[in-house]
Amino acid sequence: MNDVSSLPVAVITGAAGGIGKGCAIQLAADGYAVVIADLRGEAAQATAEAFAAQGRRALAVPVDITDPDACAAMIARAVEAFGRVDVLVNSAGISKPEPSLDVSPESWRRMIEVQLNGVFFASQAAGRQMVKQGWGGCIVNISSINAEAAFPMRTAYSCAKAGVNMMTKTLAIEWAQYGIRVNAVGPCHTETEMTAENIRRGAVSVDVLKKRIPLGRLAKVEDVANAVSFLCSPKAAFITGHALYVDGGYLAFGYW
Repeated sequence: MNDVSSLPVAVITGAAGGIGKGCAIQLAADGYAVVIADLRGEAAQATAEAFAAQGRRALAVPVDITDPDACAAMIARAVEAFGRVDVLVNSAGISKPEPSLDVSPESWRRMIEVQLNGVFFASQAAGRQMVKQGWGGCIVNISSINAEAAFPMRTAYSCAKAGVNMMTKTLAIEWAQYGIRVNAVGPCHTETEMTAENIRRGAVSVDVLKKRIPLGRLAKVEDVANAVSFLCSPKAAFITGHALYVDGGYLAFGYW
């Protein structure tokens, strides 16, 4: 452990694919040892092995973020392997567009458990470790434009993301005394498998989205990862409690 404990360490949930994987790739390039945390254990392991093959320090940790004990174990594994935790990126999530009249109690609870409760449990576990270490840290929550803009068939998802934004602000002011910065990144529709699945299901139209986004395209995973990288860097040392929207101008665009 001694030969790696001086390296900064980033734990990324949902890192076996999509935005989470993109964040892991970017943070590894920034010099972090990365913990690939994901419910899909085999996919997490494959991702970590691919990182290792490129000379990156990476560890796969299967985790169900809706379980507080599992989140605590995730952080403990990171410390066991690398000696510290400097960054947490909460990227794990699910998407299930459905009419509000048809949302079951089980579906509602599952969305809130993953998109809101899981973010808190992971943040709490990482925050405890950062306080124990004594030199601060950085947490970045992947939010969404849905925290600000209403979309049909996204009631539970949007409520959860709005909650993530308020959680971000609350933790930021509460944990500032420990040198822990907490921010959020809110993408618009991003080129991921999750978005592709929603397109296949007819829940969203690419052509409509491109017309609605002033910059004329969907977000790329790299766009989101670059924002996360910035917020984790010394250049963002005086930024906390902020939601940075990576949306091509979506939220700024009005109607006429």
